[in-house]
Amino acid sequence: MRPLPKTFYARDTLTVAAELLGCELWVSRGRQVCAGRIVEAEAYIGEEDPACHAHRGQTNRNRVMYGAPGISYVYFTYGNHWMLNFVTEREGFPAAVLIRAVEPIEGIALMRRRRNVEHNYDLTSGPGKLTAAFEINGADSGLPLSGPRLTVVKSHGSGALPRILTSGRIGVNEGHERLWRFYLEDNPYVSKFRNGARSNSPRRYPAKRVSRA
Repeated sequence: MRPLPKTFYARDTLTVAAELLGCELWVSRGRQVCAGRIVEAEAYIGEEDPACHAHRGQTNRNRVMYGAPGISYVYFTYGNHWMLNFVTEREGFPAAVLIRAVEPIEGIALMRRRRNVEHNYDLTSGPGKLTAAFEINGADSGLPLSGPRLTVVKSHGSGALPRILTSGRIGVNEGHERLWRFYLEDNPYVSKFRNGARSNSPRRYPAKRVSRA
């Protein structure tokens, strides 16, 4: 497998988030391998973004976000879940893409044992679910996305991707109105939310390109 180059991540975060859709995430732990096709991602950009971990400046917790593009940023949230992010843009500028959901393609039986769920569509349809299924935790923060532990590659599938939609971000108190969430239309592994969490009407990308303003 040929991993995506560092230059892929060293670009505008919104572009990276959209173009990660359809790419594959491969996670290896010894001989155990799991993989999934990225179907949902969310951008967080800079100290001026009120929803970004770097909103109040650099700390020991978020320092990985200020690092070189093309590395992982994994953090613990809600006292229960690990979140997997890919660092983007230039070194010294805090930006990352949260991987919100993947469609399993390899190691599904192993994912089912780790998650103990009945249906495959519930394995990785959310950021906390996918890290549990792939057994990703804080020890995986700061790793290169070129392997050997975490590897991101272009999809091996054929044919065009489903339409990419954008919407407001999910689960944030501020900045949720920014259309920085990207997902594949009608994919059953896109995360599901209750109580009007998708209140921002989805838009097509790139026909209606999102703005960083």
